[in-house]
Amino acid sequence: MRSGSAIRACQKVCRCLLSGFGGRVDGGQPERLTEGSSPLGGPMRSHAELPGGNEPREAQESGEGSEALVEICQRRHFLTGTKQQISRDSLLSGCHSGFGPLGLELRKNLATEWWSSVVVFREQVFPVDALHVESGPSLPGDSDFRLVSAETLREILQDKELSKEQLVAFLENLLKTSGKLRENLLHGALEHYVNCLDLVNKRLPYGLAQIGVCFHPASKQTADGVKRMGEKTEASLVWFTSTRTASQWLDFWLRHRLLWWRKFAVSPSNFSSSDCQDAEGRRGNKVYYNFPWGKEPIETLWNLGDQELLHMYPGNVSQLHGRDGRKNVVPSVLSINGDLDLGMLAYLYDSFQLTENSFTRKKNLHRKVCQGLFNELLENGISVWPGYLETAQSSLEQLYSKYDEMGILFTVLITEATLENGLIHLRSRDTTMKEMMHVSKVKDFLAKYISSAKNV
Repeated sequence: MRSGSAIRACQKVCRCLLSGFGGRVDGGQPERLTEGSSPLGGPMRSHAELPGGNEPREAQESGEGSEALVEICQRRHFLTGTKQQISRDSLLSGCHSGFGPLGLELRKNLATEWWSSVVVFREQVFPVDALHVESGPSLPGDSDFRLVSAETLREILQDKELSKEQLVAFLENLLKTSGKLRENLLHGALEHYVNCLDLVNKRLPYGLAQIGVCFHPASKQTADGVKRMGEKTEASLVWFTSTRTASQWLDFWLRHRLLWWRKFAVSPSNFSSSDCQDAEGRRGNKVYYNFPWGKEPIETLWNLGDQELLHMYPGNVSQLHGRDGRKNVVPSVLSINGDLDLGMLAYLYDSFQLTENSFTRKKNLHRKVCQGLFNELLENGISVWPGYLETAQSSLEQLYSKYDEMGILFTVLITEATLENGLIHLRSRDTTMKEMMHVSKVKDFLAKYISSAKNV
């Protein structure tokens, strides 16, 4: 693929998302990425058998398509960093060097549309915010990232008077008292649950929404065995409803989210959903996008029951009660969590297409016209030289001189006009004059010329 190729890597999505949303996005066909080529026209000659040529490729390999998209996103400032820094694994894990200006605009407007769909037009959904750092003791086997002062850590490690047991104890205490970086936005929403009950007069259902950056351990470690930290921007809706209607609401939000993702897609069928279950047997759903290498979840929906709230607020259960009709109940928690970074990447892949440009299409049409005329003349006993198979770059004058020296009496030139009106240029070697005639009359003209020459 040439670096100068015209591109539009995210047609409908970028056109609408980068310019900001003024309403629902509808219609529009993606412009297509094109590869450079040159028109083909050429004279013909006689040959007993044509060598087999390669058919033009119309389908792009998934690996090539992935590399091409990353290259374009770098060149058009959707992604930043080198090719080695922006791999498929780094994009999925959130360990890449970040998004460029256009990538940030796309993600920002995708978040704006999510917010409008989930929060703005729903009176029972309220915005909340929470700190990036969550307080709480470190539990055995806890793999969360924690914020520790480098100076404090250095002082402990450099204290020569500490024994190994004392050093371990100090480090354990430091981890227990330090805050941990959030892995999701659920904890922050649960913290606001009791305070926000008054906004709805304790009537269920209602929801709390938030968009923010979350941190998680990357699947791959560095060369020296250190676990890397990835980050991603998530959009979260935590929906509080009675246990009686929790399954119905989960189905409702699944349909809503799947239709929302498909609304902007060039190929909506690439977005799909399936049921899932966690280790504790809790039911959920995942919305997937079918990337070239396979499906990846871009949004998850879970029915967490009431245990999350009971764990967050131990003791006084009555403060958790919401009204379901005339009953006071502890609500079930539905967590709807979307990955905006991966969602943006899904839309880029959805809108990305490689295809032949107009020059290549004309080139293939030229070849078909030439092959058809070549076969027609051979079938009528007229010797033809297949000049359209020439690969060397030459000017028309050089080609005319070459064919004159070869003793070719007539040169047929197929031009762009031939594809429109069927007219070709017929050049005579003896007179060097060119005349125009319809391609359907070439055979009769040459047959008549040969017949006349035999009678001389």
